[in-house]
Amino acid sequence: MRLFLMIVACCCCVLGAFAQGKPGSVSGHIIDAGNKAPVPYATVVVADKSSGKTVNGAVADDKGNFSVHGLNPGLFTVSVEFIGYNKKVIDSIKITNNNTAINLGTIAILSSAKALNEVVVTSKAPVVESKVDRVVYNAANDLTSQGGVALDVLRKVPQVTVDVDGNVELQGNSNIRFLINGKPSSMFGNNLADALAAIPASQIQSIEAITSPGAKYDAQGTGGIINIVLKENRLQGMNGSINLAAGTRLENAAINLNLRHNNFGVNLFFNGNAQLSSSTPNSQDRSSFADNKLASRLWQSGTNDLTRRSYATGLGFDWSPSKKDNFSAGVSFNHFSSQLEGTSFIRQWTSGSLDTTFTSRPNSSRNWLDAADWNLGYKRKFNKPGQELDFLYSASFGSPHARYYQLQYANDDAMPFGGTQGYNPGTDHQHNLSLDYTQPVSKSFTLEAGVKAIFHDMQNSAQVNAYDKITDSYRPDPTQSYDFNYRMNIYAGYLSASFNLFRFLDVVAGARYEYTSVAMDYPGGTVPSYGNFVPSVIFSHKFNDDNMLKLAYTHRLERPDRELNPFLNLSDPYNITTGNPLLKPEIGDNFELGYSKSFKGGGNIYIALMERINSNDIKPYTAFYPTYTIGDSVYTNVSVTSRVNIGTEYNSGLIITSSVPLTKNLNLRENLQVFNRHVVNQLDGGNRTDGVNWRLNMNASYQLPKNLVAEVFGEFRSAFNNIQGRQPQNLSYTIALRKQFWNKKAALGITATNPFSQYISQVTTIKTATYSSYMLREIPYRSFGINFSYKFGKLQFKKEKESDNNYLNNLPSF
Repeated sequence: MRLFLMIVACCCCVLGAFAQGKPGSVSGHIIDAGNKAPVPYATVVVADKSSGKTVNGAVADDKGNFSVHGLNPGLFTVSVEFIGYNKKVIDSIKITNNNTAINLGTIAILSSAKALNEVVVTSKAPVVESKVDRVVYNAANDLTSQGGVALDVLRKVPQVTVDVDGNVELQGNSNIRFLINGKPSSMFGNNLADALAAIPASQIQSIEAITSPGAKYDAQGTGGIINIVLKENRLQGMNGSINLAAGTRLENAAINLNLRHNNFGVNLFFNGNAQLSSSTPNSQDRSSFADNKLASRLWQSGTNDLTRRSYATGLGFDWSPSKKDNFSAGVSFNHFSSQLEGTSFIRQWTSGSLDTTFTSRPNSSRNWLDAADWNLGYKRKFNKPGQELDFLYSASFGSPHARYYQLQYANDDAMPFGGTQGYNPGTDHQHNLSLDYTQPVSKSFTLEAGVKAIFHDMQNSAQVNAYDKITDSYRPDPTQSYDFNYRMNIYAGYLSASFNLFRFLDVVAGARYEYTSVAMDYPGGTVPSYGNFVPSVIFSHKFNDDNMLKLAYTHRLERPDRELNPFLNLSDPYNITTGNPLLKPEIGDNFELGYSKSFKGGGNIYIALMERINSNDIKPYTAFYPTYTIGDSVYTNVSVTSRVNIGTEYNSGLIITSSVPLTKNLNLRENLQVFNRHVVNQLDGGNRTDGVNWRLNMNASYQLPKNLVAEVFGEFRSAFNNIQGRQPQNLSYTIALRKQFWNKKAALGITATNPFSQYISQVTTIKTATYSSYMLREIPYRSFGINFSYKFGKLQFKKEKESDNNYLNNLPSF
């Protein structure tokens, strides 16, 4: 750590030598050559004359005036462009130490011969973009995910993997911080897979997988950050879209409406979806051992029917009363629920006994959540380009609920002999206040600083009823009922610097300090307050505009919160799941060495070596108990699964992602990840687990005549060893076609997923010194669907105003 601080200090000293120049400027006034009227919001680009590389730029104001700053002495060309006008190029603009301010006076640009009354603009960003700290997947043209949900889009994102149960990993780590439009939401708190299944794919503009978050970002999430950016149109006028999808497993609908007039804009949306009921056959064969001899055996089989429902609506606006001030606000409401119902048939026997017990167990479990999010932001820009002050307040109010019941019948008895009902309602409040300031010191040196406060309050109560055979009714069980309250406040500050070192390395270095105060209302659940110093640094070098090499280090945390709730789910009394109030934060140290290259045809490739070291590593852990007491009840031959701090995990990997246009019409994308996972399990006496696993997905799209596009997507994830057994492999594929019509305003698509096999077989094994378990699930994954989308509205480009006058910063940032 001291070495890191010394490096940052030395870098800050050196950068002073590069910040002593006198930046020059180019200004002017743009008019229409015909009517001499000002041309507002025209784009001005200043490029180096010898290399042609863009140096800086600006957007003219509403009177046609512009000024481009931050130019070192040299020879430049100035280009002026605007829709409906011919491009104007002014050559050989010379800036010297004695002549730093160049005024080009009035620049007249000619109107093109073709008038633009109503236009349709097609602007297709690269599907995959590699940036210094993240990879961006632009989902707008994703065919095989059309009609699907966020989980389907996430499967396409480079360096991300999603299993059939909706568990997400980023570079092999599942402890990920999820954001919506750059902001946290309590909708991710109750059940992550349910939350991601509640967001229609048609609502997603892009997904950012931030593998090397800088000091500006919260330290939460040892795996990194995934930011889901929802669609928003900033063009003038009224426009929107309608998306409808129906299928054998999933149905959804989404409506977007955008209204923008001059400097005020409103965005509204509504969406809903339903995953239709599907039956999952399952079985388990489990044995326990004592003194290396078989002690008991349990076999159960049955089916579970899963359904999901969700809807969401929201409203957002932004207003720029001046070029330097911008206000934004938004509010949204989300509801989603999932229900699992089934019946299991059980046989069990013990060593030395000739009797076999036959029982059956109908069971049901349901999770649902209502969540409201809101935010209010203000951005202030100053005269110096890039100098900004940002304030953001965001809040989320969620009400998660979980409920289960199960009854147990012996043989064919009409009356049950036992059963349990459990209900776990709760609230989840989050408030976030942040203030960020950016100060460009010179063209090659920028400072960022900020403070943030997070207030997180969770309350849960467990209401458990036990079945009474005598009265044939449920009665409250006070020994299993409880209240669990958890409050976590985080106070953070950071400082970050971006600069060029020795005219060779671009450096982004920073440090963040977070102080966490925790209060828990639960017996034995005292958690002391703690502080964490969180450094991060990225070294990168661009060989040219198409090649970049980077080395990144980030220090991250994983604070347990919802996993602390000790609620016991007894829907399967032989396989109990629960939370762990004694969990400690997981600490992650992440290293990444990567090389990216872009090709002129639009393709790109990224190759990286990564190492992730997690201490206090949080993993699911299963323990077997011959007898297990819960309140006044005693359960026999029970496995209990909870998340625990297992020890230390070393995850080493190779990542290769690419997007290659093989021909004008054929594009191929691939995402390969190979990991070696080494875990030191301190709970089991330092046992070590090693295993190599790999994941590969490929996507091929082909442009056919008459606006018809075909696409195929397939993915494979190998089986791998975990700390107690082996996780299953997974193979799936999707075929899609889309036809555009009505001047490309409408599209009709069809999709088919695993059309030739109804189920995906998932075999999970657990093996310890005292028991072994073999579990098989047949997950229904085959589906067929049809979807329709329609875009409407008039786009008035002549009144369009960019939100940022600095041309190089015009790309959206979340």
